[in-house]
Amino acid sequence: MRLTGVARESGWTGLSVSTTLTNPSTRPGLRLPGRVTLAAGPDDVPIRHVRLGLVATAESDDPRSPRRLVQYHQVPIGGRFVVPAGRRRAIDFALPLPWETPVTIFGGVPLMSMRTGLRTEVSVDPELDQGAMVPVFVHPLPTQQHILAALDTLGFLIRQAALSHGRLPGVEQALPVHQRLGYWVGPLYAGPITELEVIFVANSAGLEVVLWLDRRLSLTGISHQSISRFRIWHTGADERDWVAVVDGWLRAAINRHAAAASHADWSAKITESAHVSRHPDEPVAPGYGLGGTAGGGGIGGGGGDGT
Repeated sequence: MRLTGVARESGWTGLSVSTTLTNPSTRPGLRLPGRVTLAAGPDDVPIRHVRLGLVATAESDDPRSPRRLVQYHQVPIGGRFVVPAGRRRAIDFALPLPWETPVTIFGGVPLMSMRTGLRTEVSVDPELDQGAMVPVFVHPLPTQQHILAALDTLGFLIRQAALSHGRLPGVEQALPVHQRLGYWVGPLYAGPITELEVIFVANSAGLEVVLWLDRRLSLTGISHQSISRFRIWHTGADERDWVAVVDGWLRAAINRHAAAASHADWSAKITESAHVSRHPDEPVAPGYGLGGTAGGGGIGGGGGDGT
């Protein structure tokens, strides 16, 4: 599939800009190939620069402020040149996507209100910028895909997907924004927490997963939040029992959350796994049920390092 974005012609230069993507579907860390075509009108058009930028709608630091369109990544693809009158100039590109590029597609379906676009900025002498916009569909990395699928299996329901400004405490970030995925908590984990936010910060080696837990008591207005971090390598992603991995992260995070709120009478620990990762070796006699068998976490080997 090829998608093209075309900017309106400039009133005094007659220049038109079109951007074509060979395939608008991609993943973080890959290159996005395409072509920018500049067409001049009756006069020569001097170009100062051509840049590509990734654009999305982000939440403001101030919760009372409305969301706004922000450019979170930019790459130059052309310097000074002239497009002759009545002629075209094409610039081929292969834009490297940051590993932290927010995901907009999960399971082939748009992820809530998340949208990302590729904007072509053309600066024309003396002072005129034109921009052509084309949508980009960002699919999750395999590690992200497995974690999102595991949360779905464990009964979590996604309620919000948003891009936020700012840095996360203690987390190394390359972009000035980060993606937050909000969930209603699955029934097996309800009680200690009522809401969960998941934040991914990826790089070429692996993925840092931030679990932001919240417990709200609507009648009293009491709220307690806690943050837990886990790291996992991309290598061997298809060989792990991801439901067991994510369940282990959740239990560790919930226990830490409960310990931090131990002064409150509603805090509670998860004392055993909420997930059975394999069938029992022997048939279970009636009336006995199944115990938890999911394992805990370990760095890069199928679990994580909670910090």
